[in-house]
Amino acid sequence: MFTRGGRILLKSYKTEINPTPEQMQMILKTIGVCRFVYNFYLTCNRDAYEKEEKFISGMDFSKWLNNVWLKENPEYIWIKEVSSKSVKQSIMHADRSYKRFFRGQAGFPHFKKKGKSELKMYFVKTDAKVVIPCERHRIKIPTLGWVRLKEKNYLPTNPNTHLIKSGTVSYKAGRYYVSVLVDEKESVKPALGDFGLGIDLGVKNFAIVSNGKIYQNINKSVKLKGLERKLKREQRCLSRKYEDYKKRLGKGVTTKQNIQKQQLKVQKLYHRILCIRSDYINKCVSELVKTKPSYITIEDLNVSGMMKNRHLSKAIASQKFYEFRTKLEAKCRGNGIELRIVDRWYPSSRMCHACGCIRKDLKLSDRIYTCECGYHADRDCNASLNLRDAKTYKTA
Repeated sequence: MFTRGGRILLKSYKTEINPTPEQMQMILKTIGVCRFVYNFYLTCNRDAYEKEEKFISGMDFSKWLNNVWLKENPEYIWIKEVSSKSVKQSIMHADRSYKRFFRGQAGFPHFKKKGKSELKMYFVKTDAKVVIPCERHRIKIPTLGWVRLKEKNYLPTNPNTHLIKSGTVSYKAGRYYVSVLVDEKESVKPALGDFGLGIDLGVKNFAIVSNGKIYQNINKSVKLKGLERKLKREQRCLSRKYEDYKKRLGKGVTTKQNIQKQQLKVQKLYHRILCIRSDYINKCVSELVKTKPSYITIEDLNVSGMMKNRHLSKAIASQKFYEFRTKLEAKCRGNGIELRIVDRWYPSSRMCHACGCIRKDLKLSDRIYTCECGYHADRDCNASLNLRDAKTYKTA
């Protein structure tokens, strides 16, 4: 969700599609061409910098590719067989990656590898008078035609109130998804209460709210534990197939097709676990926003530093704290709720909520906070109350 001038103008929707075999082939072909062009742009820029210490912008590379290089190399004319908008967008994505690296906002761009890197087929509304048609059960995508939706009545269909500006088609773990960017009219924001909420995120429990609500750790559920055990077995099977293929040099029972089938099984399990975790976060955020507080306070966690603890790194990564924060920001922005971010050095866990005394000897194993003034409470509940009443913060 994006804002412009304080008004919500653009909102994204993502849903699964059910393309025909011909459409699947076109999607995969477009994604493959985008990957090739993306890697080719990185290679040309690297070579140009080594020779002349010069950077080639995405616009200049696109003109050179279409007007010069393809004419000199007609064997690569298959680049023209897919949507030119998708090819141009992949070049501009690489251009933005380089610029983010130059500003110190990200690392050096890496090559996209087939089967491991996520790339998308981009489409856009090219004519101002023509809209991208969307019905309750299908959407018309340029170069693909009408594509059926697996979830009906999810995408907005009224072009007068919801205008589709652009979108992408992606492939992941045997499934195809469409994501569209919709220009919406500003909706009426709900009336908020005169109270606030403090949220303390943790590993034992996912989130502890100052109103007493506790969201359990979904990764400790029976369903997810069973899926992780199954994933472990399928990964071992995939490893054995790789080793068998290397020993027999492809002449034995195990072939590349068997390895690809096993890879797809592993990818589907990973994707299913990811969807369960994301769905749980969506439900938690939605339930928090529906209470209609005037503000919500969370802590600016140093997740990268927490991940350095090898005993807790897996548990912390599976909690998806960053995804929770980004989705909470979007929901608060859409409902007019103020999201307060407290500094990571704020002693929310060590401070007594009753008298304000700070315990410097508090350990991670101390789950009950006990103060000299007689205050006695759960450690995480005490932290959520301190976050709710924090006076120093910044707004998201």
